[in-house]
Amino acid sequence: MTTTAATAATAPVADARALGLAHYAARGVLEHVLARHGITFQQQIALRAAVTADAPQTADQLVAQLRGSLKADPADARATVDELVARQLLVADGAHLRPTDAGRELLAAVGAQTAPVTARIWGAIPAEDLAAAGRVLALVAERANAELAALTD
Repeated sequence: MTTTAATAATAPVADARALGLAHYAARGVLEHVLARHGITFQQQIALRAAVTADAPQTADQLVAQLRGSLKADPADARATVDELVARQLLVADGAHLRPTDAGRELLAAVGAQTAPVTARIWGAIPAEDLAAAGRVLALVAERANAELAALTD
């Protein structure tokens, strides 16, 4: 955002706390919508990965994506994928899992319900501010992933 010197002096500095607060505020909005559909945040992430994949994914591939995206425990990630199969939002097709029509419809409904809220949250933020924030967040994620890898080696 283009600011005056006075505004810049009082603007909060991006740090881990600010990032966490923004994440949980936005996630809270999404989880409110997801709860209407009886789906969890983790289930939505796995289902979205299956729906948006270029090719059908195996359960192991979806578990790996959940682990990579959410840093989820392997057992929890596997349970999430199994829950989607049990709810018939994903269906086995040989070794692969494919999203069902119900799974696609659920994601479409969630998207339709969150779109106006997302527009209000992100709207009117200047493109240059979004680009700068994107660069900073990508760098923070890269560094945090490297630190996590070093801790778990």
